[in-house]
Amino acid sequence: MTNKNLYTLFEEHFPADKSSTAFEGPDVQTYSFEQIGTQSAQMANLLVNTGAKPGDRVAVQVGKSVEAVILYLACLRAGLVYLPLNTAYKAAEIDYFVGDASPAIVVCDPSSLKEISEISKKAGVLEVLTLDLNGHGSLSEGTAACSVKFETVSCAADDLAAILYTSGTTGRSKGAMLTHDNLASNARSLHKAWHFDQQDVLLHALPIFHVHGLFVALHCALLTGIKTIFLTKFDASTVLDYLPKSTVFMGVPTFYVRLLSEPNLSSGSCRNMRLFTAGSAPLLEETFNAFSQRTGHTILERYGMTEAGMITTNPYDGERKAGTVGFPLDNDVRITDDTGKPVPEGEIGILEIKGPNVFKGYWQMPEKTAAEFRSDGYFITGDMTRKGDDGYYRIVGRSKDLIISGGYNVYPKEIESFIDEMPGIEESAIVGRPHADFGEAVIAFVVPTASTTNLQATDVIAFIKEKLANFKVPKQVYVVDALPRNAMGKVQKNALRDRALEDM
Repeated sequence: MTNKNLYTLFEEHFPADKSSTAFEGPDVQTYSFEQIGTQSAQMANLLVNTGAKPGDRVAVQVGKSVEAVILYLACLRAGLVYLPLNTAYKAAEIDYFVGDASPAIVVCDPSSLKEISEISKKAGVLEVLTLDLNGHGSLSEGTAACSVKFETVSCAADDLAAILYTSGTTGRSKGAMLTHDNLASNARSLHKAWHFDQQDVLLHALPIFHVHGLFVALHCALLTGIKTIFLTKFDASTVLDYLPKSTVFMGVPTFYVRLLSEPNLSSGSCRNMRLFTAGSAPLLEETFNAFSQRTGHTILERYGMTEAGMITTNPYDGERKAGTVGFPLDNDVRITDDTGKPVPEGEIGILEIKGPNVFKGYWQMPEKTAAEFRSDGYFITGDMTRKGDDGYYRIVGRSKDLIISGGYNVYPKEIESFIDEMPGIEESAIVGRPHADFGEAVIAFVVPTASTTNLQATDVIAFIKEKLANFKVPKQVYVVDALPRNAMGKVQKNALRDRALEDM
């Protein structure tokens, strides 16, 4: 049987000259591809020596470091299931994830060792290891004493490689089970679609506990065998310093907004760049256009999710349209109503997908898994989508964000796009709130621009009344300093709904 272990795929594409740089950056140790191979072998030996066996989980909550990437590769090599956890999670959240996933090993920052150890002991974890931002800790110490020889475990395509917990905006978080083939197929598709080659240099500023930074960005670099300039956090001025030495940059919309605030951002600072991509949250058309005007580069927006990696992408060659997510990426897709029946061409419905990148199911949730798949194998994404006459797909909101007011469907994205056009408005978010007469009322949260003073809710309502039907006009508007976001820049609408409910 051919070994389908994802690490084997990466290793096959490492450069012939293994002394070539794999990772470098202002705050990290430089690693060659040879060192990546050696240290991931040593680390795999350490993990196995603790008693972990293929299929066991390794839960990881550490800061961003190259050593953390090597840990991920070591887990792949040992046939272990990598379980990255957001560094912002608190003890109660970690307690749930560790209890649910039952990992054999937990790796944490030394500063949280005491509380993580207590949680891990209760869950029957074999070993708790530490790793700090500088790559130091008991994990590194133990690794140094291990053999540099390790034969990568043979895996089937359907074997689990990782479990990533969804954000859990409603109910308990779900662990999406991703196989070696899920990740490999998506990496190959992106590598081809975005024209990666040996001349590329990836500038990496994303977190690595999430699909975007860990799988999309790093997998493309590893599958090409190229250098990654590794920034431990996003800082606009630092990114600007390294853009002339890079060719590819992947970011969330907030990154581009902050880069546009840098006076030195120009076509000159981006002279060697060939690709900027954006995802994890919608990119405002204003940001899209401003970046193009300043740099001469058109941001490539794409769409994905934890359960499937990347699903659609704007074209590399061809027009990249603001407000769209392009075309399907090696997926079968359809847009349906709640029953799974395809909606007429051009109408809004729920996006359903099928393909080799679609996850295996939710960890220990067979009923939930069954409910999210159609009988013919299509996964129900829950994302409200429309395919335009131009063939480009547009995500207009989550099905759970759908507001039904007075019997009419209201799609938050539509209202938000109009509010965002209002002078003096930086951004907005729309949620629903129970209403005695209408079922649900439309509630708006708006953030004024820095130069705007004394913005009134009545001004926003009057502006929208001129643009949209009455049932879409917000019943109440909150003027706020900022919208709550998670680590990947997505607006946390559950928090906004809670805020709106407080005032009922």
